[in-house]
Amino acid sequence: MSAVLIDDHSTVVNMEEGTENIGLLSLDPGLEAYKDHFRYRVRRYADQKKLIEKHEGSLGEFSQGNTMEIEMQGNCFAYMEAQVIGDFNGWDGSGHKMVKNEFGVWSITIPDFSGNPAIPHNSRVKFRFKHSNGVWVDRIPAWITYATQDPTRFAAPYDGVYWDPPPSERYQFKHPRPPKPAAPRIYEAHVGMSSSEPRINTYREFADDILPRIRANNYNTVQLMAVMEHSYYASFGYHVTNFFAVSSRSGTPEDLKYLIDKAHSLGLQVLMDVVHSHASNNITDGLNGFDVGQSSQDSYFHTGDRGYHKLWDSRVFNYANWEVLRFLLSNLRWWLDEFKFDGFRFDGVTSMLYHHHGINMGFTGNYSEYFSESTDVDAVVYMMLANNLIHSILPDATVIAEDVSGMPGLSRPVFEGGIGFDYRLAMAVPDKWIDYLKNKNDEEWSVGDISWSLTNRRYTEKCIAYAESHDQAIVGDKTIAFSLMDKEMYSGMSCLTKASPVIERGIALHKMIHFLTMALGGEGYLNFMGNEFGHPDWIDFPREGNGWSSDKCRRQWDLVDTDHLRFKFLNAFDRAMNLLDEKFKFLASAKQIVSSTDEVRKVIVFERGDLVFVFNFHPENTYEGYKVGCDLPGKYRVALDSDAWEFGGPGRVSHDVDHFTTPEGVPGVPETNFNNRPNSFKVLSPPRTCVVYNRVEEGVNEDSSKSAAAQVVETENSKDELVKKLLVPLLDDHQSDD
Repeated sequence: MSAVLIDDHSTVVNMEEGTENIGLLSLDPGLEAYKDHFRYRVRRYADQKKLIEKHEGSLGEFSQGNTMEIEMQGNCFAYMEAQVIGDFNGWDGSGHKMVKNEFGVWSITIPDFSGNPAIPHNSRVKFRFKHSNGVWVDRIPAWITYATQDPTRFAAPYDGVYWDPPPSERYQFKHPRPPKPAAPRIYEAHVGMSSSEPRINTYREFADDILPRIRANNYNTVQLMAVMEHSYYASFGYHVTNFFAVSSRSGTPEDLKYLIDKAHSLGLQVLMDVVHSHASNNITDGLNGFDVGQSSQDSYFHTGDRGYHKLWDSRVFNYANWEVLRFLLSNLRWWLDEFKFDGFRFDGVTSMLYHHHGINMGFTGNYSEYFSESTDVDAVVYMMLANNLIHSILPDATVIAEDVSGMPGLSRPVFEGGIGFDYRLAMAVPDKWIDYLKNKNDEEWSVGDISWSLTNRRYTEKCIAYAESHDQAIVGDKTIAFSLMDKEMYSGMSCLTKASPVIERGIALHKMIHFLTMALGGEGYLNFMGNEFGHPDWIDFPREGNGWSSDKCRRQWDLVDTDHLRFKFLNAFDRAMNLLDEKFKFLASAKQIVSSTDEVRKVIVFERGDLVFVFNFHPENTYEGYKVGCDLPGKYRVALDSDAWEFGGPGRVSHDVDHFTTPEGVPGVPETNFNNRPNSFKVLSPPRTCVVYNRVEEGVNEDSSKSAAAQVVETENSKDELVKKLLVPLLDDHQSDD
């Protein structure tokens, strides 16, 4: 067996040589003890890829199964007869019987009639199957690209809809994909709950109303949740029923294309939250109960306990099944090609990686936890194939894994023997902040522990850091703002009255926690919709337990837009954080050095890129002339200051002071330096503040050294004009589309 560990930038690895050249092992000698495991999974990947190429031509051809000719897959033993039914034939399939091939795949070709489509666009369609016991069942096609339900009927069943608009009605993309950012600054959003009103928002309204806000806050990436159709709204989009269908609650496929095109016009990449870790249990409108023509397994899912996720009450895919691979890989290609998504965030990767799905597992980092019989190699091989495919279709794609276990090699290229993701979500970070906010008073906060938790990641594998995501915003949990300020958020956020100690502390720490997470926690940053300004309410989707209310399934944008409320300060700081990275590219820098974690003074000092960060978590102490180490000599100025008036602080740090460095110790002898840094300068560090300093070269960048705070003020003063500028192309395009 030869050649298969290959991609556009790799060389062939000869499997007969024992895969001694697996690049991942040379990057981490600690993995050498698990070489046999890597050899096995690489061989499995190689075998699967070769088989696909032998029988299907290529991985790319294999992933083009969703051309939506009227086709259905079924096991020859399960079904005796199959028909196509729908509006087009009065739901009588006797004249439209399907035929079955030797692989158990049912298919039919229905020719156009007199130039008219055989099945009209936007008409309902289903498949009708006859079981061996003579019972007929109607099912929505597994590959359906749109599914709707009667809005006038409570809990009405879903109908499959044949979506094939004529050219005049098909959305035409006008804007190219923006370049891949050096580091993603991700705005995680749920379209349905993005309205300020208690109702389901639409794709077009999100594009027109919310995307300008995201761009104005200097994010470069949008991550959309709940795009794939799911019959239960309160599942947050995670119990998928129709994998190729856009969630019809928010509009049509053409409306989603409009949203993505508008994002691209603003320079925003769009990632999709893709759910391939499990599927809805539903039979009438989901995949459950379908068979796919394989003799070894007669379903999309494993049989018995292995095919059921007890914690999520959902079905688990059989990733070894040929048709399941075709289905899932084609699904990824569909979203990339048809809708121009720029990448994916894979949900539930931990559940995919292990047979135990991570349930009741506390991962300690011991390598034996990752590479054993508990590892689901079938799923690993699928993810290797998926990442190979995605990056071959779109080399600049961004693919993120939601994995809490921290499996080594997850975010290394496939040609090295890795699984191929670009980033892993740093899921331990929000847990650390929750622990501190719930269980420790301010005096017990350890800056060393916080710093270690944020930097504890594999050096060669990139992470997306976040202080909180949608997980911390749902009912039953608490956002950071709520944990800090609780009920006072409803009464103490007016600028017309003096802030209480709780509000002062809450606003200060909210800024510090998010910024420290961004600056020290990874190579990218993520924020969930509304958390940037401390949204006061949790998310509670309409469900039986709340009387099907949408009151808490929205975002109160009026809070941040009201000038006399303090929410604007948190939003302004969020904008400044992102602007700082846009200007100095510190997230993309490999230079990250923590020079001091002072437990007595509760100060963290570190460098990221050429910026110097000073975080003072002490609740009371101001330090004048506080000495901080740095790498490069010269003159430093304030680049960002959380204590500035513009961010709700008292403005204790002067921004027009030059800080000149002093050499420390013997050149070239780090142990004689100050905190192992060859230079130092002194600063003022007030309590509960974070201040960033950038080095200013004489005559080079002095004019551009204006702090992020000052630039945000300019933005705030012209916010209306900025939003109008951002809205103009949207409104123009919207009108032309209509």
